[in-house]
Amino acid sequence: MVKVAVIEDDLPTSNQLKTWIEAAKPGIQIDQWFSRDDAEAAIARENYDLVVLDIELGRERHAGVAIINAINKQHATPVLVVSAMPATIYRSIMKALDAWDYLQKATFEEADFIETFLEMLRSVKERKLHKESQTASYKEAAKSPAADQLSMDPLRQRTPIWRGQRINLPLTAQRILAALFARRGQVVSYEDLYEVVKSGRNRDNIRKHVSTIRDAFREIDADFECIENVPMRGFRWVDDDAGIS
Repeated sequence: MVKVAVIEDDLPTSNQLKTWIEAAKPGIQIDQWFSRDDAEAAIARENYDLVVLDIELGRERHAGVAIINAINKQHATPVLVVSAMPATIYRSIMKALDAWDYLQKATFEEADFIETFLEMLRSVKERKLHKESQTASYKEAAKSPAADQLSMDPLRQRTPIWRGQRINLPLTAQRILAALFARRGQVVSYEDLYEVVKSGRNRDNIRKHVSTIRDAFREIDADFECIENVPMRGFRWVDDDAGIS
């Protein structure tokens, strides 16, 4: 069952959003939270598929910003911001925080909300399918001859080995490397890579981790060029001239 959190301190507005969500997708579990403390506790406790929140909660003018930061540190859950704050100012701020979209109260219709909400649900479904595909890819990678070139176990924090030599990488970089190698030949999006980092779920941070990975490989293999940047999308592990398949 899809689980959604509605974080809004005004009860009529919260109930209105809940009604719209139920009309758009019957059967969804909807939890309503009315304060920052309760919302943050729920986020730490529950694994929501989607969050709808206001920026201003009670006397806290920017409580929603703190909540989004908490979400990004734990789950990278898609967030739809619904607020009375001016969209001309706050939409760019929310985008910088990786919020999915920003709707300014009193300027949108029910249909606008439902369309955005359903688009987010489709993204959630695609993300789950990606996870399932990634798990299958890891299993296949372990069986492939290419696994002889690179071996790693990021869950047990063992040092990766490239062609018999150890690579010194922090754990987060190991997880990103594992994700790229498991889906070699395919573009691994920034959104997919957000799933393997515990904090810093933004593009700049992912690029820094990838740069760290490349530098570590080149310390033992100066010709290493297996990680390809795909502009605006993510990264891809590509076969080198040694015939990795």
